[in-house]
Amino acid sequence: MTTISKQTFSTYDKFVIFILSITQFTIILDFMVMAPLGDLLLKDLHISPKDFGIVVSAYAFSAGTSGLLTAGFADKFDRKKLLLLFYFGFIIGTFLCGLANSYLTLVMARIITGLFGGVIGSISMAIVTDLFSLQQRGRVMGFVQMGFGASQVLGIPIGLYIANKFTWEAPFFMIVALSLCIAIAIVVKLKPVNAHLLEKTDKKPLLHLWHTIRNKEYRIGFLATVFLSVGGFMMMPFGTIFAVNNLGVHPDQLPFLFMVSGTCSLVIMPFIGRLSDAMSKYKLFVIATLWMLSISIIYTNLFAIPLWLVMILNVLLMIGIMSRMVPSQALTSAVPMPKDRGAFMSINSSIQQISGGIAAAVAGFIVYQDTETSPLMNYNIVGYVVAGIGILGIILMGRVNKMIAKRQL
Repeated sequence: MTTISKQTFSTYDKFVIFILSITQFTIILDFMVMAPLGDLLLKDLHISPKDFGIVVSAYAFSAGTSGLLTAGFADKFDRKKLLLLFYFGFIIGTFLCGLANSYLTLVMARIITGLFGGVIGSISMAIVTDLFSLQQRGRVMGFVQMGFGASQVLGIPIGLYIANKFTWEAPFFMIVALSLCIAIAIVVKLKPVNAHLLEKTDKKPLLHLWHTIRNKEYRIGFLATVFLSVGGFMMMPFGTIFAVNNLGVHPDQLPFLFMVSGTCSLVIMPFIGRLSDAMSKYKLFVIATLWMLSISIIYTNLFAIPLWLVMILNVLLMIGIMSRMVPSQALTSAVPMPKDRGAFMSINSSIQQISGGIAAAVAGFIVYQDTETSPLMNYNIVGYVVAGIGILGIILMGRVNKMIAKRQL
């Protein structure tokens, strides 16, 4: 299949965008639904907060490991077949999460889910890069990343409702049912994505992986991803704790808070995608990063404030996060050559997952609570660290932008 060069989207193009978006939605929903289930899991499985942290991080580290293990093979197969293989593995892992009846079985199920689910994002990115021109990718990324906002709008409120109505296992079975419908649509409607196979390479999988890592230009992209992921994951795990114990948000108000910020993401993502295609992607990234860092510093230094103000600040923060995510992913997608695209995306996805897991762990050493209900201390320090890392991210993404511009001359 040839790369689509036109600026308008055909009916099939729209199907590809939709199926990748909803696939991404289920992957993110599977990860996001863990947060509201924390209290139920602690009580039902009789585990500690530390144990719950391990359950959450097990997914990230297994996903990162999986990306590295599959990177050498990613460009050897039709991307449709690869997507289906890992998506069915993800469905099995999620089903096992619903069957888990102990701490150990849940950790094992999350590891299996991460091993398969963590690679799907990179496969989707490779498909987008194969089928859509750089001038179109901002809009495509905008729609695909709507899964993040949709998971907040639907994942947390629906996950809490179903879990409270039935059991904590029920949301996982809901995701399995939805994912099976999506898998059938991929089998029936998605055409093979195999144009990259025409570019013959004699490299063996491990050698292909090694050569991809050794490429100096690729390493610049990987390093940029490290700083973007570390900055993004340091604040996230402790956001709910800070909102409840420092800002005075009642636990019952949390679903509404996430729903508002998630709805904002759904509304703004298509606009950001179009804006990313209409202006310099790097310029948009810089503006969005500076915006996000400013809000982060303000937010992490706050004390008890009204709920409406917390919502406004969360929306402003989400605008910054989404506005830098779309152009940065579009720029990163232009780094690899077609023959290395699958390997690059897999390694990049692994780096993203592992960096995020490390960032969350480091932030855990910075913040602390005297008791379970006392204010979260040193969260403002996390905000300052995120700001410093964000500036480094701007510098590295600038190098990526120059590298891409030089190629197009």
